[in-house]
Amino acid sequence: METVLAFLVLVGILIWFHELGHFLFAKLFGVKVEVFSVGFGPVLFKKQWGETEYRLSAVPLGGFVKLYGEEDGISDPRAFSSKPNWQKILIAFAGSFFNFILAVLIFWLIGMLGKEVPKYALEKPVVGYVQENSPAQKMGLQRGDLILSVNRKKVDNWKDLEEKLLKDIFEQELKLEVLRNGKVLTLGGKVDLRNPRGFGAEPLIEPVVGTVLENSPAKQVGLQEGDRILSINGVEIKSWQEAVKLIRSAEKIDLKIERQGQIREITLVPMKDPRTGISMIGIAPKVETIKVKQGPFEAFKGSFERIATLTALTLKALWGMITGSLSPTNLGGPIAIAQMAGQSAQQGLIPYLGLMAFISVQLAIFNLLPLPMLDGGLILLFLIESIRRKPLPLKFKEAWQELGFALIVALSLFVILNDLLRLISGKKF
Repeated sequence: METVLAFLVLVGILIWFHELGHFLFAKLFGVKVEVFSVGFGPVLFKKQWGETEYRLSAVPLGGFVKLYGEEDGISDPRAFSSKPNWQKILIAFAGSFFNFILAVLIFWLIGMLGKEVPKYALEKPVVGYVQENSPAQKMGLQRGDLILSVNRKKVDNWKDLEEKLLKDIFEQELKLEVLRNGKVLTLGGKVDLRNPRGFGAEPLIEPVVGTVLENSPAKQVGLQEGDRILSINGVEIKSWQEAVKLIRSAEKIDLKIERQGQIREITLVPMKDPRTGISMIGIAPKVETIKVKQGPFEAFKGSFERIATLTALTLKALWGMITGSLSPTNLGGPIAIAQMAGQSAQQGLIPYLGLMAFISVQLAIFNLLPLPMLDGGLILLFLIESIRRKPLPLKFKEAWQELGFALIVALSLFVILNDLLRLISGKKF
């Protein structure tokens, strides 16, 4: 229920803000707005206020504003069709423009409120663990390496490293400068940073228990917060990541732990994830966090930088799908958004707002694609009419809309199927 509510609030705000952009720009240019609807399909609630009917509809996967005189040939000055093409273009663009504004406001607020980050995120990026078969391992990174730069861009801490890797996620070549045993080395090669497991270089996380889940195998055998894991099945443990690796494949676990200076031995049988078959015992690491805040000006500047990065990554991803270098199975639909909304809501207000801003940027860019039925498709038609200096034939416009409807239905079915396959296979969204 919490997931459904989190999803409805998130998409409701995004849709409302998008349609508000169309609505306000239509009013600005003197166009009569007949209907303002959040959602499609059967009307759940409606109210006439002035000349506009406001609706809440049953299908929360979009919305619309119905403008008076959208069809050609109406000479009324309040008709959409009577307006010059530059005004029509701005009205069509306004929805995405407002989604960008919403993202700016949210990222600005997050920056000023501050968010909890792991303490290690602001520490020097000294490698504490390298995942097997990861891009980091293939490049030759080793435990103890201090990462100095990524593609000649200086790296200050783990947070900085993550941001720079994210910006270069679609690059084929990656070069790192690292400090190893007092010598600066250059590591490089062709790597795929889109690996779902990530880059694979991680900070050292001490093998100390921070959380024990209720009704878990760990809880049942008496594991406690603060317990330090010394060994698993006779293998010495130096990091939390090493512990996770051994636990995930174990059928039975012999733990040696240190608690308040005393050594204890515990045996337990892990539970299995029904979808993946991975073993789990229900513990999480003890990670110290700090709250990072920014001043109003710094947060405002940072919000634009975040949006610029997200926009560039989204456009690169779209281009990758067009060229075939990125599989369209990476697309997520309403089920994926609902899952992420529920998870972020459980984590707190800041992660939930961050997800809202992220999806707001995605929605803005998607709607500007020059495809039928999207705002970008309308803008394309108005640009063509401006160049031709006369309206396009009615039959062409009708065919364009029919094509758009077919494309939207096909895309909707595809992303929903994608979501279902991910859900069944147990893959993360």
